[in-house]
Amino acid sequence: MLVSTLYGPGRPTALAAVDAVDLDDVLERDWRSYRAFQLRQLAASQEPEDLPEGVEPWDEDPGAPFDRWPGLAAGVPSLAGADSDAAARTAIARLTAGPFRLPKPHLALVPATRSADIPAVMGWQAEAPLPLLCALLRSWGDRFGAQVIAFDGAMIHISVARPPRDTHHATHLALEHVLTGADNINDGTVPYSDYAASLVDSPLWSFWWD
Repeated sequence: MLVSTLYGPGRPTALAAVDAVDLDDVLERDWRSYRAFQLRQLAASQEPEDLPEGVEPWDEDPGAPFDRWPGLAAGVPSLAGADSDAAARTAIARLTAGPFRLPKPHLALVPATRSADIPAVMGWQAEAPLPLLCALLRSWGDRFGAQVIAFDGAMIHISVARPPRDTHHATHLALEHVLTGADNINDGTVPYSDYAASLVDSPLWSFWWD
């Protein structure tokens, strides 16, 4: 695992708290809160605004196109050549070269039996919901060959061996990303549909919390 800068380490989160997360139940509850907020935002966007002449109102992002919780996105079957470790090495190479490489990264050893538990074991002190995040990482590992590969302050980078292959699948999966509460996904600068499209065939997912 690579570390550039790190929030923490702090007090580890007990893995029993991760084990106790009922992922579908927690995400459905969080989706209800997200959906209520989404509907309030859309309703507010319909109210007339006093804008200067010639200025068009900002179109509110409609968000995830689901009227009810759709459940967890289906995984991508493991195929020949879709090796998680190979995908991790490729993603690490991207993070250590090019214009967006991590500044001064160094290796870190964490006593975790699986990469999904690394944030909890190391006591990562970003504003991420660690039990939920680690439960999602475990599930993404099973469904998409995802592995935690790097931290840069409050940002976590995840390699993906089997990303979604089409927009429909990515649109479903993107809701799970949104429900992590990550600021880089929920700051309103990237429409939901554009973020979902960016996940198609993407070998690297990144999440950031303030």
